[in-house]
Amino acid sequence: MRLLLDTHVLLWAAGANAMLPAAFRGAIEDAGNDVLFSSASIWEIAIKQGQGRPDFHVDPHVLRQRLLENGYGELPINGEHALAVARLPLLHKDPFDRILVAQAIVEGVRLLSVDQMVLQYPGLMTI
Repeated sequence: MRLLLDTHVLLWAAGANAMLPAAFRGAIEDAGNDVLFSSASIWEIAIKQGQGRPDFHVDPHVLRQRLLENGYGELPINGEHALAVARLPLLHKDPFDRILVAQAIVEGVRLLSVDQMVLQYPGLMTI
């Protein structure tokens, strides 16, 4: 199974945070699954860390390098992903969440998120 981690789930997984749901931890640790992070998440972390947000207190350069070293795959944003955002209903205004949803739908991967607004998008596969 291919899994795309929402930004908050990515931060929780990288930091061994207790907020990470047990089902997500099991799926991430399952060697049979391909775990992906989006370049949009790195971009979001870089912006919010630069703004001094305490919930984004992580160096995005170090985070990206460690994710790659630990076997996570990076999903770049492409034109097809960007165009798919236009087809999404306006359930959520956060551009980072919208591109993650579009990527998950276009790529046919499961998005791991606890954001109830995100989980309402039609066509989105989750666990």
